[in-house]
Amino acid sequence: MVVYYVLAAISCWFGLQSLLSGIRYAAYVRRETSRSLPDFQPFVSVIAPGRGLEPGLIDNLRPLVAQDYPRYEVLFVFDALDDPAIKIVDELRRTTAVPARTVIAGPATDSGQKVHNLRVAVNEIDPESEVLVFVDSDARPAKYWIRKLVAPLADETLGASTGYRWFIPLRGGIASRLRSVWNASVASALGSDTSKNFCWGGSTAIRRTTFTNLDVSSHWRGTVSDDFTITRVLKEAKLPIHFTPNCLVASVGDCDFRELLEFTTRQIKITRVYAQHLWLPLLLGSALFAVAFFGGLILIGVNPRSSAAYIFPLIIFALGAAKSFLRFRAISTVLQTSHADLLAHVFLWPFASLLYLYNAVAAGFSRRIKWRGITYELKSPREAVIISRDS
Repeated sequence: MVVYYVLAAISCWFGLQSLLSGIRYAAYVRRETSRSLPDFQPFVSVIAPGRGLEPGLIDNLRPLVAQDYPRYEVLFVFDALDDPAIKIVDELRRTTAVPARTVIAGPATDSGQKVHNLRVAVNEIDPESEVLVFVDSDARPAKYWIRKLVAPLADETLGASTGYRWFIPLRGGIASRLRSVWNASVASALGSDTSKNFCWGGSTAIRRTTFTNLDVSSHWRGTVSDDFTITRVLKEAKLPIHFTPNCLVASVGDCDFRELLEFTTRQIKITRVYAQHLWLPLLLGSALFAVAFFGGLILIGVNPRSSAAYIFPLIIFALGAAKSFLRFRAISTVLQTSHADLLAHVFLWPFASLLYLYNAVAAGFSRRIKWRGITYELKSPREAVIISRDS
């Protein structure tokens, strides 16, 4: 019991520190979303890699050709000419005056398919382009997304400007809501400290000169993670990354438990390979939480009359629920969310932490992932081997 109380007390301490970081995050979001934007609107090239069909794809791609931004182009990049998503892109191109092109990158051989698509696309952009913007096909940006993402780059000392995803369940369900809660803890890791921020490949802007001078394209070769790699390159160059809360983008859709486990475990396997320093604390921290919280619930079941058994689980839950509430309320100023989603974030967060423990353990035993129908073996941060492709 003494060992449990010590571990539970440590977990409470970490929970308090996490709550304080949540308070700072909420304050940062309020401050940034109320700040006026610099008048910086250069010609932009939006690069949207994709592979195959997915639910809501046309609703995700349509905003890309309907942005409230004066001068930009969109490059839709696929690995094969027979990709069924190209029909959707062709339909959008016929209904917009925005310059939009389809680029066929061919199959990847020495890197992840998405990274390969990006490397080909950056060589196809308009010569007038001053800023590169990267977006994922499962992101659904708002009307002023480009304007708000690019504006911080008026400061030429910045390395990049980034947003992040926020999963919004369509029909609901435990698995879909748990995915949103799981992802939210990563979103709130971003904030005012530009040295600790990271780029998310689904909503990132970088000056073309910065991209070229740092030779990002060459650094991408052999990798499967575009965002971890560009983050590393910027940090090595000591260039700050600005988090733009206005560019948090909705990722609308549902998943079942199999898809939930596949997605979350893939993310942590990638993290283990590309950011080893983050994986071990995640493993230890989530294990500590599981012992302190769920271990405390077991003690309550064993000795329900002991008032001491209730103290630590209640404190841990209250601290986590408070942070989840503050984070969700901050996000709701940017994205449309529901009360049902709020309840999920307040009450499901302990299970998201338990899921992180499962992900971290699984990542300790395997580096093989499946992404968009392609199976990879992540040998190292600079070597990804393609094992197989689905037709």
